[in-house]
Amino acid sequence: MTTTDPSALTLTGVVLDAPVAGELADFYRRLLGWETADDEPDWVRLVPPGGGTALSFQSEPDYVPPVWPSTPTRQQLMLHLDFRVPDLAAATAHALAAGATLADRQPQDDVRVLLDPAGHPFCLWTD
Repeated sequence: MTTTDPSALTLTGVVLDAPVAGELADFYRRLLGWETADDEPDWVRLVPPGGGTALSFQSEPDYVPPVWPSTPTRQQLMLHLDFRVPDLAAATAHALAAGATLADRQPQDDVRVLLDPAGHPFCLWTD
């Protein structure tokens, strides 16, 4: 039996499900300014300038958005994205202009929880 050296594993991407992959990819393209590497009807992959972990989007016809904060009877979070920003107010304004929604619950002064157009929570935070 062959074993894999764990140090040989490389995280190449995070995939978010959405009702329409291209629509959610358009939001993150506006938010992040990343380039499109793959663009298929049900799959879009964005890559950061200079390389790094990609962000991909997959169409899921039965997609149910998570609820923030989580409740026992509704779709719970499976993951969320965190983005460090130099200016929280400016980054929040940019995210809102790109199509995000400010979440009702804001747990910390140095973090802003927003929802992307498909309902995935993401955080902007500053040191």
